[in-house]
Amino acid sequence: MEMARAPAAGLGTAQVPQGDTATKTLAGLAADDYGHCDDRAPLVLLHGMTFDRSMWAPSLAELHHIDPGRRVLALDLPGHGASPRWPSYDIQSLADGVHRAVEEAGLLSPVVVGHSIAAIVATAYAAQHPARGIINVDQPLPVAPFAAMVQSLAGKLRGPAFPAVWQMFAASMHLELLPQAAQELLRSSCQPRQDLVLAYWRELLDRPVSEIADFAATTLETVRGAGVPYLVVTGADPEPEYQKWLSKTLPQAAITVWPASGHFPHLAHPDRFAECLAATARPIRPDTGNEQAA
Repeated sequence: MEMARAPAAGLGTAQVPQGDTATKTLAGLAADDYGHCDDRAPLVLLHGMTFDRSMWAPSLAELHHIDPGRRVLALDLPGHGASPRWPSYDIQSLADGVHRAVEEAGLLSPVVVGHSIAAIVATAYAAQHPARGIINVDQPLPVAPFAAMVQSLAGKLRGPAFPAVWQMFAASMHLELLPQAAQELLRSSCQPRQDLVLAYWRELLDRPVSEIADFAATTLETVRGAGVPYLVVTGADPEPEYQKWLSKTLPQAAITVWPASGHFPHLAHPDRFAECLAATARPIRPDTGNEQAA
């Protein structure tokens, strides 16, 4: 059987049968559409900023084996991969754009999976649109500290020092902890363009931190009130204070920790992440491993 593209050399098994995949454009966003709709919740996968939908390939290859035929929609966010740029990239506009793609694909109440900033988009999605669950891949939910840090670096981010500042952020992601094939996959897809980063961080750069924090709090309050199941998959043990905050703010959240996997736990352990995806056919719960209640 002909196989779908492998985004980077050495991925080998990170392929799914071509017959199960359709590449299409939905509401202006490039997408890979897998499987078929049934009583299992459809999955919508959103990559992190500067990457593209190819980052999900290893986990989707594993998912094909343990949960065959599962309906999955992997999208390129605006300005990434094969998706065109948008005039603006505020979180609510991104969430609404994803919802338009979901509607065009004929999906109902998906589980939305977001890596990094896309986990914030996924959370905003669940606050405004029907969702059967959220999987947050390594994105802390208190936004004020990060917003304050970005604003403190505004001059450098907007000027010729951008490459050096971005390298600081890239180093904090710890790609070196990943298998070599996963590192190659990320490097082949990463496009840290200054204009793209500044456009996606415009809210962080221009809005008062208090307004950003208020928006985040309102979003989380809505998700909490709706009782949307919420799983955080992270590559390092969270601070105790964060766990306490999350338990109070979003009581339905659970945390699964896969130590020493950096900012990309789904690529460090694609088999375990696929098990998390497969488990969303049922209520979201942490998989076996180093897991904690929030």
